[in-house]
Amino acid sequence: MASFTRRGESVWTGGGKDGSGKLTGESGAISGITYSAGMRFGEEKGTNPEELIALAHAGCFNMALAFRLAGAGHPAKKLTTTAAVKVEQEGGGWTVRSSALTLAAEVPGLDAAEFKKLADDAKANCPISRLLKAEVTLDAKLVG
Repeated sequence: MASFTRRGESVWTGGGKDGSGKLTGESGAISGITYSAGMRFGEEKGTNPEELIALAHAGCFNMALAFRLAGAGHPAKKLTTTAAVKVEQEGGGWTVRSSALTLAAEVPGLDAAEFKKLADDAKANCPISRLLKAEVTLDAKLVG
């Protein structure tokens, strides 16, 4: 069975509210990106873990769907997906409750029933969907 490993590192200094961290991925594409409690729970500009999960989910889903569409003989002209990761306070902590995918797809020659089948399969089976224990929803539309 094939496998691969991807690594990300976080270095945090200071306390929870007054500290900050830096995120670096092994590829170097993400390197030294700062994050903090203000960026995560407040309005301070910058990234946070949930935003990174949303980006990973949207990207993973688009790639999974692109493979399925091409395999069915209908390569996509364009797939635009937004993932909205909902975080709720629960007791003394926080929980990711859901990831809502919204897709606008330009796929010439594909009927709505086949599109829905392929999109639902990509939603259920992309690696990030499978990783998340949260509810994952999909609002998919053919456009153009």
